[in-house]
Amino acid sequence: MPFCFNYFERFLAFRYLFSARREGFVSVIAWFSFIGIALGVATLIVVMAVMNGFRQELFGAFVSMRGHVSIVSQQEMLYENNDLLTMIKGVPGVRLAYPMLDRQAIAFVRSQARGVMVQGLPDYAITERKRIQLMPTNAIQTFADDHIFIGRRMAEILHLQVGDTLQLLSPKGTSTAFGSIPHQKSFIVAGIFHVGMGEFDKNVIFMPLSAAQRFFKVPGQISQIDVFSQHDDLSTNLTYVLQHALDHVTPDNGKKGLRALDWRHSDANIFHAVKVERNVMFLILTMIILIASFNIISGLTMMVKDKTRDIAILRTMGATKKSILHIFFLTGASIGGFGTLLGVGLGLSFALNIERIRQFIQNLLGTELFSEEIYFISRLPAKVELNEVLLICAMGIGLSFLATLYPSWKASSLDPIEGLKS
Repeated sequence: MPFCFNYFERFLAFRYLFSARREGFVSVIAWFSFIGIALGVATLIVVMAVMNGFRQELFGAFVSMRGHVSIVSQQEMLYENNDLLTMIKGVPGVRLAYPMLDRQAIAFVRSQARGVMVQGLPDYAITERKRIQLMPTNAIQTFADDHIFIGRRMAEILHLQVGDTLQLLSPKGTSTAFGSIPHQKSFIVAGIFHVGMGEFDKNVIFMPLSAAQRFFKVPGQISQIDVFSQHDDLSTNLTYVLQHALDHVTPDNGKKGLRALDWRHSDANIFHAVKVERNVMFLILTMIILIASFNIISGLTMMVKDKTRDIAILRTMGATKKSILHIFFLTGASIGGFGTLLGVGLGLSFALNIERIRQFIQNLLGTELFSEEIYFISRLPAKVELNEVLLICAMGIGLSFLATLYPSWKASSLDPIEGLKS
């Protein structure tokens, strides 16, 4: 921007920016405007990075447990079909596809009872999902028969370890002369998994598919087929491709009525709420930069009032209205421009190290600042997006430039005679 202004304009602009002692109050207002712009930009960058990170972690956890696309039947249940599964795996863009039986049950251990969600699935559905961490690491070898995996939070709540026994009660029981008797069976905890999202870690149990079908008395049946994208793509393109492939399955093989549901379908309210919250937060925090811009207006207005005599002398010495406008515009733009750059630096530094800062403050205060029970995930994530940083930077500089227009125009339109009289 310096090439737009000559040396005379740049010299006076920075001379006015760092006022002498008797005009110190004007300089103080300029410094407050500078700090306000920097803090506003930094806060906006940090909050948006955390919102992006939270969104990515939340959506990633949901997808890791439920797949990018779910193939379901318009009827109640699906039947296992290797030909259908092979056809789905052959669709371009599919990385993983597996059958799953999803049912609710009640877990009993040491006089404690809690509702759980049982997922019956093959062993490769666990090992090939990237976010699932299994302890011990070789536990997948024992994933068969009556051996199950439970979440880390569930293990902590129920005080269970690998090798302990857990009783499950199925709501679908056996019919007798005295009514329906719930089906109850004991399972061995063969491993403990960790997804990083408390909602799954404390409520989900992995069970071998065949064992789940026997326990819930649905032989050969599954709830859905979960499909994962080859590049972990969260877009809906794969859904359309799979639906197109399913629509061309001939009615003779009994596979009609299948639907491909996007990963957003099951928890649409949560995803919509996160999106709305992110947009509202952006608008609210933008007000900080807007308020700091008003400080620039007030500071420059006072500066113009204070420099009325100087402006009149400059005009009588041959300075044009354009030069006066450039001088005060450059003064205000410098406050906004350098404040925005400082805010970007502070915001990026804080956002990229926010988890370390959280752990430091948490250890210092001795309290949990980011509860997994409340926020669903176990750490404070941050994802900086370049486009958002550039947008925030442009917005900070743009608002600062707009704030300088009125005081600069006011200074350039000052009558030299009236200025000398004052």
